Amino acid sequence: MEPRLQTLYEQIGGETIERLVKSFYPKVYADPDLSPIFQGDMNEIMRKQRMFLTQFTGGPTLYSQEFGPPAMRQRHLPHEITPKRAQCWLRCMWAAFQDVGLDKHPTGLFFFDRLKQVAAILVNSTDTDA
Repeated sequence: MEPRLQTLYEQIGGETIERLVKSFYPKVYADPDLSPIFQGDMNEIMRKQRMFLTQFTGGPTLYSQEFGPPAMRQRHLPHEITPKRAQCWLRCMWAAFQDVGLDKHPTGLFFFDRLKQVAAILVNSTDTDA
């Protein structure tokens, strides 16, 4: 039997994604730069993020099964995502990584680097206070 590479999902597990999302969203809703674009039921937003991160890390395709292809840039176009907001999002995510120990996990930095790429793709507006 040949060895196979594990996905990020297999390496960190669904429970870690659950804990990450639970740590992340209170930070987002408390951030004055991010909270205006995160309106609505936090539980539903968390559910979607859990599904997305599960799929994004190579786990079951839960997000696509319910909503179709992620197409994150397209889905975020209605929201003003500035470079500053992308950085705030990453700051909140890194704090959540630290809360759940992903900052010290062997694949944590690789995972976070992938999220940096996602954040950059979502930027659709310029900062107005520059």
